[in-house]
Order: sequence, then structure tokens, then C-alpha cells
Amino acid sequence: MNLFLDLREKLGVSCLFIAHDLALVRQAASRVYVMYLGKVVESGSSEEVYRNPSHPYTQLLLASVPEADPATERRRNPPLITGEIPSPTNPPSGCFFRTRCPLSVEACAEAEPVSQEVSSMHKAACRFAGGLFAKRVSAA
Repeated sequence: MNLFLDLREKLGVSCLFIAHDLALVRQAASRVYVMYLGKVVESGSSEEVYRNPSHPYTQLLLASVPEADPATERRRNPPLITGEIPSPTNPPSGCFFRTRCPLSVEACAEAEPVSQEVSSMHKAACRFAGGLFAKRVSAA
């Protein structure tokens, strides 16, 4: 990772870094795009997305990142992503994440969510984006 970051800095280039390890993404990226089933569900500056995740999938992913301190990690009880995993070849109607989302309502099945502005550099494709659910996912 250090080599990757050094090359990026020395050459002054932009790089596309694709990973499932959110701790590495945070270290490497200035902009973050969170995808679910091939769709961008949240995008924004790395700082903004990590400070204020505004899509339930992003929140659940970030909650699943282990703590560095083993004692703290043992006490943690992160929420799990449950529900039916949809088929990528035959995705559900509406929001693709709705079969696993703790906030899903009937309207989520009706139409694919449009990306909503959370801030000038931050968007999320969820009908609840913009603060309505920030505390609800962690409590679910």
C-alpha cells in the first residue's frame, strides 16, 4: 500500500483503487464510490463518506470494519447485513439493496432510487438519504 501511495504522489497521477477493505480505501482514496450489485449507491469525498455515511449499505459496511484494538473489538457488537442476497442477473425491482436493508419500506420496491445530494460533494441513492435514517441503521 505504501508503494502504491508513493507512486501516486511521485508521479502525480490519479489511480482507480478497487477494494473491499474499507480501511485501505480510506487510506488510499480522496473520493469514494460505494457500489452494490453494480450500482453506485453513495459517492463523495473520502472524508465526507466516512464521517457521514448516508446510505444504509455504506453504514453497515463501515460498522463491520474491525477495531484495531483487540479488547475493543471483543466488546463490539456490529449490526449484521441480513436478508436475501439478490441475484445479479435478476435483481429485485426498485432499490437493489431493499431485500437486505433494515430501513426498507414498500415504496423501495416501486422505483430505483435517484441519487440525492447530501452535501455539495456527497450523494447517496436512497429515499432516506440526507439524515432521516443516520441513527436508525446503527440501532436496527
